[in-house]
Parts: sequence; C-alpha cells; structure tokens
Amino acid sequence: MIARKVALFGVVLLLVSGCGLFSSRPGPDQVAGDFLAKLAAGDVDGAAGLTDDPGGAKEVLGKVREVLKPEGLGARVEQVRSAGESTTADATAQLDWDLGHDHAWSYRTEFDLRREEDDWKVHWAPSVVHPKLAVQQTLGVAEVKPALAPVLDRDGTPLLAPEVVVSILLDAKEAGDVNAVAAALAAALTPIDAAITQASIVDGVSKVPAGQVYQVAALRDADYQTVKPAIYELPGVRFTTQTSLLAPSRTFGSQVLPAVRKAVEEEIAGRAGLRVYTVNAAGDEVETLHEQAPEPAQAISTALSRTAQAAAEDALEPVPQAAMLVALQASTGEVLAVAQNGPADAEGPVALTGRYPPGSTFKIVTAAAAMSSGQATADSPLPCPGKAVIDGRRVVPNDHEFDKGTIPLHSAFAFSCNTTFAQLAAGMAPDALTKAAESFGLGVDFEIPAITTITGSVPPATDVVERAEDGFGQGKLLASPFGMAVVAATTATGEMPVPTLLKGRETKVDRTPAPPAPAVLEPLRAMMREVVESGTAPQLKPYGDVRGKTGTAQFGDGTNSHGWFVGYRGDVAFATLILGTNSSAPAVDATARFLAAFG
Repeated sequence: MIARKVALFGVVLLLVSGCGLFSSRPGPDQVAGDFLAKLAAGDVDGAAGLTDDPGGAKEVLGKVREVLKPEGLGARVEQVRSAGESTTADATAQLDWDLGHDHAWSYRTEFDLRREEDDWKVHWAPSVVHPKLAVQQTLGVAEVKPALAPVLDRDGTPLLAPEVVVSILLDAKEAGDVNAVAAALAAALTPIDAAITQASIVDGVSKVPAGQVYQVAALRDADYQTVKPAIYELPGVRFTTQTSLLAPSRTFGSQVLPAVRKAVEEEIAGRAGLRVYTVNAAGDEVETLHEQAPEPAQAISTALSRTAQAAAEDALEPVPQAAMLVALQASTGEVLAVAQNGPADAEGPVALTGRYPPGSTFKIVTAAAAMSSGQATADSPLPCPGKAVIDGRRVVPNDHEFDKGTIPLHSAFAFSCNTTFAQLAAGMAPDALTKAAESFGLGVDFEIPAITTITGSVPPATDVVERAEDGFGQGKLLASPFGMAVVAATTATGEMPVPTLLKGRETKVDRTPAPPAPAVLEPLRAMMREVVESGTAPQLKPYGDVRGKTGTAQFGDGTNSHGWFVGYRGDVAFATLILGTNSSAPAVDATARFLAAFG
C-alpha cells in the first residue's frame, strides 16, 4: 500500500512540472536544430515559422529553393552559444546542398536566436542562408558547360570538332515586308546553300505558328561573317549563337558522321560545371559564392580515316549519277570510309543499306562455290560462248555477245563471261550460292553501333534458270556496297571480318559462318589480280597490287545497268557502285581516283 502511494506521488510531480514549476519550452539549441531540420526537409513554412519574421523568411527561403532546385540538403547545428539567462544566442551551422548531377555546395553559416517572452526564435536575416547573402538579394545559378569533346579518326585527326554556329531567325511580325526581307536573305545565303531561296523562306515563315520565329539558316561562324554586312540590319532578322560539333565541311561524311554525332552526343557533352552567385533587386549579379569547374569529356575515337574519306568523296564528286564507295580495313573490319555524292545522298544512306543486283562482282562467290565443290578448278577448261540457253527457255548473253570459245575458269572470270558462270550455277544445288555467299559475309546481319547496315540477300533458288541468273549476279540476289566490301575483305584475309565504327564499341553479329576454304581463296585472289592485269579493269594497273572484279547489273526493264568494282589492295577492301552507267568503266575510274589519292 505504501509503495503504491509513492508511485502515484511521482506522477503528480511530473504533471506539475509540465505545468510550469520547471520550464519545458524549447531552448535555443533545440530551436536552431528544428529550424535546420525543416529547412533541410523543404518545409519552408515550418522553417519560416520558427523565425521572428515569418513573412520575410518565407519569401527568401522559397526563392532560394526555387533557384537551387536541390535534390537534397544536409543541415546540422555545430554549436549554440548563450550565457546564463541571456535573451540572445548565436548558432553555427553546416549546410551541405546536393544540387544534382554530382554538384555539391557546402559551407558554414551563423545566425542569432532571440527569446521573445518564453519562446526562442531564429532572428531572421538573409545571411542565415549564406553569410554573404544581403538584404534584398537572392541567389542565382548558372550552368557552366564544358567544351564539346571532338570525334577523331583512327589517326587522331578531328572528324567532328566544336565550332560556333550562328542561327539566322526571321520574325514575320517585325519584318514588315516579308517578301523583301526574304529576297535580301536569299541573295546572301543562296551561294552558301542553294536550297535557301526567297520562296523557301516565305513558305517556311508561313508555316510557323503565330508568335514564333522561323530559322532561315544555321551557319558556321566563318560563313556568317561573310554575309553579316548584308543581313545584319534587315528588319525582323535575329541571331543566336551556340557551339556545335561540325564536320570539316557541310557534306563531308554526310551519311555516317551525323549518325556518329547522334550516337555519342551524351558522351561528348562532358560534365557541366556550376556557379552560384548573389543577385540584387535589379536582377544584376553581385558576387560569386560557389564555382564548380566543368569537366570536358574524353575525345571519341572512330575507325574512320579522314584521308580515306576525303579520297573517296573526291573520287565520286565528278560523277553525275548517284555514286557510292565503302572502304574497310580488311584485317579488322574497321570502317575506313563511307562516301556518297550528292545524287546518292538524295536517296539516303544507300552505300550502307541500298540493295542492288551485284552483277558480275558476284562471280567472286560463284567461282568460290564451283571450286569448293570440285565442280571446277581455276584451270578447268569451260565454254564461254557469246550466249547460252539455260533449260531451253532463258538466253544468257555476254556483254555484246563476245565469244571466247573454251577457256580456263580464271580467264572466264577475268573476261567476265556471263555464259560460263550461268552454266556453272545451273549445275549447283539450290542453296550452294546461298551458303557460299554467307561464308563471305553476304547475307549476314551486323549491328554496328551508330549506323545501320544491310549486306544483302542470296535466297536459295530451286528454279534452274533463276539459279543461272544468280550465278552472274542477276536473279533475285541483292547486295549493298557495304556488303560487297565485306566480301572483298573476306577474300583478302580468308575470314569474314566483323565491321566496327566506334572504337571500344562491339558489333553484334547474327551468326559467324564457316570461312571459305583456303584452297579456294588462293586461286580466287589470283583470278582477281588477272582482272586488273589482263581483264576488264586495266585502268588500275598503275595503283599497286589491286585485285578485284568488275560488274554491270541490269535493273528495271533490263535496258539499263549499274556499274560496280569490288576489290582490295593490301589491307584495304572496297566496293564502288555507280547507278545507271550501263558500264563498269566509270566505277573502275572512280576506284582509280580513290586509290591514287589514298596512296
């Protein structure tokens, strides 16, 4: 009974204490801690309510959080100092802002606390947030972008480098006479870009939503400076600048470098820096409080050769028809050049994905299939009549129906006898050419980072006539210049390469076929040399040990044909295709220009 009375007496004492016998109101250390905890949690109202100026505190704290947009804030009291029954105290605190994207800002701040009657309050001043934040000031943040990292070729030469780009904008509302302004702009800009005309500008302006401006052009700074005197004062014309990665010229690498830029745009951007500063009531910057330097990215290296690319583009430039050339390093599959002229560019990335009948260049595969099966050797005597009738229903002619009588296979290859290869293919199994083509990489799918490619397709042919047509590169089989460059590379090295474009990025391949038999490759290489020495490509004799195969491939109604040359020199494999030439000679000539420039 006595014990129970003691316990009850203890409860009474605690309740009396809570009612004022001993003060239970938060002290300055607890108020300082609560204020910082609410500030860290983003509770602006709650933090402001612990100050002696809730309205002023809420306005500044709200603007600070709005500007900094923190992903987190660590805030802790380091020390609170007060003397006895003093009505004031001062606190020291550490603030650690997480500003996102690995940007951190840490500093120490101090603030006063004052006791009003029995309650402690944080004495509000903007310096509570930062020691250098004054009255009527807030914070500002600026991202500091690093210079874009360049994209380099295999030798470290820039393919894409940062340059200042000036955008020329037209505001129809401010222009007044849009037609007159458009005419003046076109007069200055058409020499730089023929697509920019008075009509195109007027049409573009008409399609822009009300209140928006039309981008007339984006020019390299060097080009802009040449036209600036003529356009700078035009009414309604504005200018903005930015830094972009640009190729050496507007058309250089037009079908590969834009794809490379898109693939690496995040990597080349680097890591932006950050600057935090004070801003006065007029919106002017006052003082930098924190600065974190940007970190430029590492340069991106590619397999491309700027020299090879320039040589290939220069080789195609004089050609009036659509022309394309792909070059690979045979031993590695690294893409050295992907070139197209203007007419080819109008059709898209056809050097990489276009599908065309390969014509007599496919005789590389047919010859390999015949030799690997034992159907013939390089020295086997075979008929090369001016024309041959297949299965009594298809007449296959040689070019201009030339007739060589009976000659060895290697000579039929050098002279490009359609009749010989049609008869060989007619005697093969339906899938013989399919398997042989696959061993050279034709029909294999590659997933190359940054670019899309198609090698081609060689479906099995159960019909003997179709099979005969396939034998000299017509029929239903198709190939791209990229695919035929892979064929040439396989012939040069004896094993299908896996093409790559960006250094350090792996290409995925849907299958790895068995390579052509070594016993087949040696005579095949000799046959390809004979094409240059005494066959259909004598123009290439001055350019070293070039080996390859010419080809013409009919399309449409069969009255027109494309011209090909596929081959290799040393460790460089290539395929050149010119559309609608009705002869392989222009493709051979373009290849000669490429090899001469590429050394």
